[in-house]
Amino acid sequence: MVNQKAIVLHGAKEPLVLKEVPIPAIREDEALVRLKAAALNRRDWWIQQGQYAGLKFPIILGSDGAGVVEQVGSNGSTHWVGREVVINPSLGWGSSEAFQGKSFSILGLPEDGTFAEFVRVPVANLHEKPTHLSFEEAAALPLGGLTAYRALFQRAGLRGGEKVLVVGAGGGVATFALQWALHAGAKVYVTSSTPAKIGQAVALGAAGGVLYTDDGWPQQLQEQAGGFDIVVDSALGEGAAHYPDLANPGGRIVFFGGTAGNIPALNARKLFWKQLSLLGTTMGSQADFAAMLAFVDRHRAAPVIHATYPLEEAETALRQMDRSVQFGKIVLTVT
Repeated sequence: MVNQKAIVLHGAKEPLVLKEVPIPAIREDEALVRLKAAALNRRDWWIQQGQYAGLKFPIILGSDGAGVVEQVGSNGSTHWVGREVVINPSLGWGSSEAFQGKSFSILGLPEDGTFAEFVRVPVANLHEKPTHLSFEEAAALPLGGLTAYRALFQRAGLRGGEKVLVVGAGGGVATFALQWALHAGAKVYVTSSTPAKIGQAVALGAAGGVLYTDDGWPQQLQEQAGGFDIVVDSALGEGAAHYPDLANPGGRIVFFGGTAGNIPALNARKLFWKQLSLLGTTMGSQADFAAMLAFVDRHRAAPVIHATYPLEEAETALRQMDRSVQFGKIVLTVT
């Protein structure tokens, strides 16, 4: 049996360790991808902390990856062999574009993920790597880019000229939301935890931003921007109580996480009188992923990469998320 190098997590609160493990065998509808780069997500951090649904150990983490197709399980898809690809980590989405089906999962738990030299994925989840992106840039794209794309376009229906508030700029998905909204012709403002991150968001094209640690941040935003057509958030918590006030009439509040807590008590009168929409979302369908890649190609967009580490330093890389110091994606080079 041929082995590969992989980063393995053996239990909650344990470090990621480099090990030799068997190269996975593929089934008829699957492909084996030799990875060139992988990228970290906050999801990997939560799994290591033992605070994620469906935990199982040992597990190879990693949802994001790009590489070259080594082998396919069916003669009908041999044209993929040798091609440079980026992997859609949204597995088993289902037949509805409106919501994921019961079999939906994300690469990297419960199935072994991309922190390895090889990964097994369905052939249906292979997509050609955008030619203008390096393997590192392509690997940074999938989970965060897809989540932000669906939130803005499929769920919130973003149109050019609208004003968008991106909460928590610096995180992977939030940074993609900032980039995608700017490429779509929106005027974007941000909140973040440090002046440096707000400065980086402005350098990318944001019109302004405020520190969500300031007591008067909602008033500061209203003074800067007036109101927002779309609010994009992944944290919720007490700050979400201000979104109905910050939203313009007909505005959409879209969220895909709750790391700061649940939605607080909201004044529902503002929701119906201003005709606001409160929208939940997660990841995206195969059609969303294809549309996101077409958007990236059309705008020659590239992910923001905070730092790059070799595969064997995955534990060091993941520790960068302990204090949320990153702006953009953290990438592992594999081969």
